[in-house]
Amino acid sequence: MNKNYYAIIMAGGIGSRFWPISRSSYPKQFLDILGTGKTLIQNTYDRFLKVCPEENIYVVTNENYAELVKQQIPGIADNQILTEPVMRNTAPCIAYGCYKINSLNPDAAIVVAPSDHLILDEAAFNLAIEKSLKIASQKDCLITLGIKPSRPDTGYGYIQFTDNTIGEEFHKVKTFTEKPNLELAKTFIQSGDFLWNAGIFVWSAKSIIQAFGWYQPEISEIFAEARSVYNTPEEKERINTAYTQCTNISIDYGIMEKATNVYVLPSEFGWSDLGTWASIYQLADKDYVGNAVIPSEKVIMYDSSNCMVNVPSDKLVVLQGLHDFIVVESNNTLLICPRDQEQNVKQVVADVKQKFGVKYI
Repeated sequence: MNKNYYAIIMAGGIGSRFWPISRSSYPKQFLDILGTGKTLIQNTYDRFLKVCPEENIYVVTNENYAELVKQQIPGIADNQILTEPVMRNTAPCIAYGCYKINSLNPDAAIVVAPSDHLILDEAAFNLAIEKSLKIASQKDCLITLGIKPSRPDTGYGYIQFTDNTIGEEFHKVKTFTEKPNLELAKTFIQSGDFLWNAGIFVWSAKSIIQAFGWYQPEISEIFAEARSVYNTPEEKERINTAYTQCTNISIDYGIMEKATNVYVLPSEFGWSDLGTWASIYQLADKDYVGNAVIPSEKVIMYDSSNCMVNVPSDKLVVLQGLHDFIVVESNNTLLICPRDQEQNVKQVVADVKQKFGVKYI
């Protein structure tokens, strides 16, 4: 296994679209949301164990979740858990991880990935990551993985690529488009030169640090100035100060849409970002009338179809005459919502917070 290969797992989100199961105190990356026996972050960590040395895998998370990371990944060392005092989107968290790794190993090649995505074909995923790390080690490029689209989905960002390549398979990126409307998504699919943006990135430490210097000089300066305290007892205090100075900006807007050396690897490895209950429903096992029930031990359904049900395993639940609904219970909170209105859950969470405070959030 290549000692210059590193992974950064981003695990700081709160997963509000999966409320009430996902809470700010226990968000979805720490849940076994698919009923597989492992949480999403555990599955992500296990995937990268096949690509990188164990000591080269870092998790960036909110400081409130550091103990959860330790509980769920017992082998991880304290210095591999990078804590954020506040949420500042993906650019600062990636800068922190990459500058820290660069201070340890200037020859590092790094894969950056969310902690809460589903990968069904792990062999194909590992092959794509290894190819990308190899090219990133040899070329000055910023690589993103693009998923070959199976439908005109309006919930994903899209990447348009050209015929210009490096390493034959890596295509130069032409444009990024964030969550198009349905007509535009259909046009993208028909054109054949668009991919879904999986939010998984690969680059050398040198290339991404150079890109931060060019396109996000303020963020670059903040984390470059902290080089002297990385991997020392002073690191946490310095980073806490640094985050108060950081712009809230994504790596897509901050770097990838601006850089001229961005390439995409068209990939197929059974990917889902598990961003909504609809994505869970699509992947879950269903009965003959389309009901997906996780777990299913004590749920009885009469004249009900196409429902997504997730309730405590010790609770008896009886549903009658319910069609195309989401039924979710957790933490003394019950949500019943038409499946085609699940986009309103984020607003519901905001309303609950305003009316009842953070108790149910």
